[in-house]
Amino acid sequence: MKYSATFDIPVVCQKRCAVSNDSRLVDLNATNDQSAWSVLAFILIFCFPLFLHAQNAVNPGEFIVEPPTLTNLGFEWYIHGDDNRNASVEVAYRIAGSGSEWRNGMPLLRIGGELIERAGIDYTVPDMFVGSILDVAENTAYEARFTLKDPDGVEGEAVKVVTVSTRAEPKAAEGGRIRHVYSQYYTGEKEEPNYPGLVSAYGGSINTKGDWNVVAEDVVQPGDIIKIHGGLYQGNLLNYPDWHNIPFDGTYFFTAKGTAERPIVIEAAGDGEVIFDGAGAAILFNVMATEHHIFQGLTFRNVGRVFEAGRKHLAGASDLTVRNCRFENVGEGIVTEYAGSKNFLIQDNILIGRDDRYRLYGWQAHREGLIPYGTHLLDSYYGIKVYGSGHVIAYNSIAFFHDAIGISTYGTPEKEQELKTVSIDIYNNDLHLLVDDFIEADGGVHNIRVMRNRGVNSAGSGISAQPVFGGPAYYIRNVLYHIVRGALKIHGGVPGLIAYHNTFIAENNAGGGHPNSNYRNNLFLGADGPTIIAAFPYTTAYSAADYNGYRPNRGPNSPENQYVWLSPTGERVGFKTLGDLHRASGLEANGITVDYDIFEDLKMPVKAPGEDIPGPVYHAVDFSFRLNPKGEAVDAAVPIPNVNDHFTGKAPDLGALEVGLPEPTYGARSQIINQPFYR
Repeated sequence: MKYSATFDIPVVCQKRCAVSNDSRLVDLNATNDQSAWSVLAFILIFCFPLFLHAQNAVNPGEFIVEPPTLTNLGFEWYIHGDDNRNASVEVAYRIAGSGSEWRNGMPLLRIGGELIERAGIDYTVPDMFVGSILDVAENTAYEARFTLKDPDGVEGEAVKVVTVSTRAEPKAAEGGRIRHVYSQYYTGEKEEPNYPGLVSAYGGSINTKGDWNVVAEDVVQPGDIIKIHGGLYQGNLLNYPDWHNIPFDGTYFFTAKGTAERPIVIEAAGDGEVIFDGAGAAILFNVMATEHHIFQGLTFRNVGRVFEAGRKHLAGASDLTVRNCRFENVGEGIVTEYAGSKNFLIQDNILIGRDDRYRLYGWQAHREGLIPYGTHLLDSYYGIKVYGSGHVIAYNSIAFFHDAIGISTYGTPEKEQELKTVSIDIYNNDLHLLVDDFIEADGGVHNIRVMRNRGVNSAGSGISAQPVFGGPAYYIRNVLYHIVRGALKIHGGVPGLIAYHNTFIAENNAGGGHPNSNYRNNLFLGADGPTIIAAFPYTTAYSAADYNGYRPNRGPNSPENQYVWLSPTGERVGFKTLGDLHRASGLEANGITVDYDIFEDLKMPVKAPGEDIPGPVYHAVDFSFRLNPKGEAVDAAVPIPNVNDHFTGKAPDLGALEVGLPEPTYGARSQIINQPFYR
């Protein structure tokens, strides 16, 4: 008998097997070559177990520091091996140079091997550890230490210590040139130099006759400040000698480049409200070619999209700041879908869309027989949508859009690290009456941080992830109330979902199976609708759900089995109680059943949400989501470093608000009109 085969000896076995350096191949072509058979036997007996051990041991690879944001830091650590997934990475941090004690962070999340399949996407998550250090100080350097551990051994550098600084909020440079812009209706004295419109001040043309708007003889320079004085700025798009010097499509084009130290600032002068009325234009401000621009204190209205900040595969802005602005009657607020966009700061704005303000209903009319009132038309789409890295979307008040805040659903992540959608912060926003979802993390890759947001009234879901390409996607201390289709919308796989300390007056029942998920310290309270309170469609054994509180639905049409688990055999099994679920699955060993008496003064929605008829509209300022200090949710949570370090009792409390600590600020902190933004 003659065999024809070659075997590649693993590198880790070469020394043990004393194989010649001339070749790593053993040839079995000759039946008389007993030495070859001896070597093969030696490999099988002694090296094969060593090979298996090498696969369980972890081999650290490239370490990546993601773009820092104002208050959060993100990290990635690629690995090889660890097939049994028992490696871990401990995290500690401190202010650089302080010599203070190290503080513990959340361990990095182990991801890898999870398959994402949706809409033609076929993506396998690479093996790595990923995670964030949360809520650190702005404009501060930190030392971060990462310790890789594995009972099977670490083959390489086990400890990484890096120094990284959080960003500072952009601000105007000292000593920059100031240019003044006045409305055509202004009749008082004017400061010099002054210009008859923003196009003239930005590009340097002062002739308002005909097509001279394209002339740019004295373009703004880094550090310049353009002060817009109070008044109405509404171009007559069909008037040839228009005062505002804009072409008949009504779009302002910005193309200059500022710098981090000397940004270009366009701001209200402080002598009255500055109103840019788009007069029905499709796009008002095209900023795709800009770098380091700040827009602040302005009002925009009557336009399709206010800020065109990036188009897929074309161009996009970087380091764009939009702060303390007001958007009224707009189709979209700020949008970039360019992978190279980075470091946006969208903060303290009020965005008011065009959608229905008086009733809650969705766009599901194509689903036969569900909505006799027809579909909700797309009068407004996204309030804010971004792609790229390092973006901060914080303290905004958003109402009457299809979706409030989203990440572009872009498809398979780019291979280039600088183009991946990582390190995006969405926090302390106040969201009201959305047709679909409050926040969509769809399209994010790593370290998507959705924290301390409040959302009331959604005809779709609360927070969507369909999909996220590895994660973690952090959902921490969000408050959501009155949601039709469930708190979380999960589709396409979505590995790396971390949901900690949320208060959801809604079910956790939406979406499909997802691997590598982590739910702790949350509250899910149903409103007696015709659905289950919680599904556990975890497709991996390393998902976790524990220390959560549930209020099952008890309505006449509510299912008897309120908890549904996806078993290892792929069967969906229903359970009446948390105890039954735990005994079968091992999940929720410390989960509890609660009711609305865990709150100081919060009742369930008067009418259970449904898709058949428009629902009522609730107002966040009419509710308190504070816990009853004597309720079952107090001291019922588990400590999580860097998340609930400052708890006040014997243990942390369930849900978003800790007893004894101040409630977060939601929405814009300096409103132009002093009243709730949605009334």
